[in-house]
Amino acid sequence: MLFSPREVFSGAEDGLLLWFNTVFPTLFPFMLVSGLMMAGGGLDVISGIFGKALGRIFAVSGSGAFAVLTGFLCGYPMGAKAAADLLLSGRITKNEGQYLLSFCNNTSPAFIINFVVWKTLGRENLLAPSLIILFGVPVFLSFFFRRLYLKGQRSFRAPEGSRDIPGRAFDFSVFDTCMMDSFGAIVKLGGYIIAFSILLSLCRGLGNLPAVDLLLPSLEITNGVVMLRESIRDLRICYPLIMGLTSFGGFCSVAQTDCMLRGTGIHILPYLAQKLTAAAAASFLAYFYITLFQIVPS
Repeated sequence: MLFSPREVFSGAEDGLLLWFNTVFPTLFPFMLVSGLMMAGGGLDVISGIFGKALGRIFAVSGSGAFAVLTGFLCGYPMGAKAAADLLLSGRITKNEGQYLLSFCNNTSPAFIINFVVWKTLGRENLLAPSLIILFGVPVFLSFFFRRLYLKGQRSFRAPEGSRDIPGRAFDFSVFDTCMMDSFGAIVKLGGYIIAFSILLSLCRGLGNLPAVDLLLPSLEITNGVVMLRESIRDLRICYPLIMGLTSFGGFCSVAQTDCMLRGTGIHILPYLAQKLTAAAAASFLAYFYITLFQIVPS
């Protein structure tokens, strides 16, 4: 802060605006509703509607189906938060929590469609393949990752006694508790976003260093996607890299995920390895698509 005050201030400002204008209004309502559903018994309704179908596909329990839906629809790090909340409330086992984390903590469809494809790439013809790649890869990898955690079983089962967990009657104390928990989680995410934005701003001030330029986009997904598009004009190279980064989520999302997992006993390193595997697969498929269909670079 003393030697590079301008970079620190600029990074903090960018991170705060990103959190306040985008992350807070997007994720806070989901966090609040998710907490209210688990506290008030709404989770049983979701499990009843989607549990059997998702259980057949992903071998998850009825409660685990909620984490699958949240992770694929709501974006980072909601999949991790849902899995952590379910584990801490005794509705899923630790093995199922680790398995859910391996494939259902992903970038949201809204971010992929609006920011990655339309705003950054500017290629509507890449919308369908991007969605297929970014959601197809974790679904495909889930068939391999589950073997690490099922321990010979065909599917995950709810822990003994989980069906006896009562839902609390709704009152303002329940709402207040869920709201404060959601505020605490969203403020923590804001802190990580600001910290990584400051780091990104400081690294940019180092000048043109090849090693820094190569690793910089991986710090934070929003800025990283833009940096890749601006620095690499060849779509045959740029598109696979952007798909890989979007699948990975950036190290900022890894830090946010680790924050959500506090107290669960789930370690972050297996998750990091699984996300890097998904990123490599997404990059390969994106390059294969661009090459096979000869998409004209722009």
